[in-house]
Amino acid sequence: MGVTISLSGTSDIMSWRTGRSGNTTMAHCKLYLLKAVALLGTMALLAPAVATLQAQGPIGDQPRRPRPDAPRRPGTIPGPGAPPDAPADIPRVQTRAPQRTPEEQPLFTADTNVVTVDIAVLDNKGQFIPNIPSGNFQILEDGVPQKIISVGPTQSPATVALLIEFSNRWQSYWSETWYQTLTATYGFVQTLRPEDWVAVIAYDLRPEILADFTQDRREINNALQRLRIAAYSESNLFDALADTVQRMEEIEGRKAVVLLSSGEDTFSRLNFSQARRIVQEAGVTVHAIGLGQMLKEMLDSYGYVGGATRIGWLQADNQLRTFTRETGGFSFFPRFYGEFPTIFQSLNYLMRNQYTAVYQPSNTKRDGTFRKITVRLVDPNTNKELRITGKKNKRIKYDIVARKGYTAPREVE
Repeated sequence: MGVTISLSGTSDIMSWRTGRSGNTTMAHCKLYLLKAVALLGTMALLAPAVATLQAQGPIGDQPRRPRPDAPRRPGTIPGPGAPPDAPADIPRVQTRAPQRTPEEQPLFTADTNVVTVDIAVLDNKGQFIPNIPSGNFQILEDGVPQKIISVGPTQSPATVALLIEFSNRWQSYWSETWYQTLTATYGFVQTLRPEDWVAVIAYDLRPEILADFTQDRREINNALQRLRIAAYSESNLFDALADTVQRMEEIEGRKAVVLLSSGEDTFSRLNFSQARRIVQEAGVTVHAIGLGQMLKEMLDSYGYVGGATRIGWLQADNQLRTFTRETGGFSFFPRFYGEFPTIFQSLNYLMRNQYTAVYQPSNTKRDGTFRKITVRLVDPNTNKELRITGKKNKRIKYDIVARKGYTAPREVE
């Protein structure tokens, strides 16, 4: 029969059989007895420290170093004894207009309304006619002559929004119109001056601002690099044009939209009449370059299109002409790539060389109606049409380009 003895605090096991004796067995017993005595002595030394810890209580009851209060999220309930939330220090929004306290508000109001009209006088070759005296200009509003406050030639930096149609309907990858669109876009940007402000907007199903108004040509070129593969087949011209002119409505100075488009609209929320009214009210000049003219003529000549498609293309061109004519802009419909340099030069010249007239309308009603504007060049002595002559006293035929009207403001209750 075997007996096993295990001493606490040791990892060894001592075992022997009854009836067995010898020096080896006695040596093992003495060794284990010494280990047991050492363990008991260690426990006796640690006993006072253990008793002290038990008297002080658990570690969590000991005083701790105070920590700063952590910020609480808005809307959380503070715990008992917590200080109340301090009012948040909300930064003031910086705006262009200076912030005024109620004590600084003016005690008077002014009810004035002036109309600014950009006027281009061109000869039969499309050249700007300079040096026309201010007394020869006459402005009529709804047929009534108006008192002109100031009129004179201006030449200033341009603020231009380049609005580009880029959809799979006409600008599918590596198509003819895709290449024409990129050629016209890059060519127009290269004619701008360093002091001009330019924004790039592309539209298909919706308009997307590729670059906001900037004078950095590197930023403009980076925006044009995104015009590679069109995303949608829709071409929502009315929504894109209305959105663009409304964004530019509050910009001061000379401003214009250069529209590169086929003139077609497929899925806009606005119809033509609604978009036309918004463009009229915004007071932003619109210039248009019709795309795909050669391709349309080739498809029509080969008999690939029917009467409905042909009428749709004519309607698209007329829509571009309407937007430009009523805002004092110009429309171009190039068929060959060689026409682009002349078009860009004309746009660049016309956007900078104009007469600017300011008048205060005699009709002060704030009824929101459309007021028709007519600009004439007259002889102040006879009130007849002004005769302009060139070399050898030869009469020069001229054309006056200006916005066709504006919408009067409404009374604010």
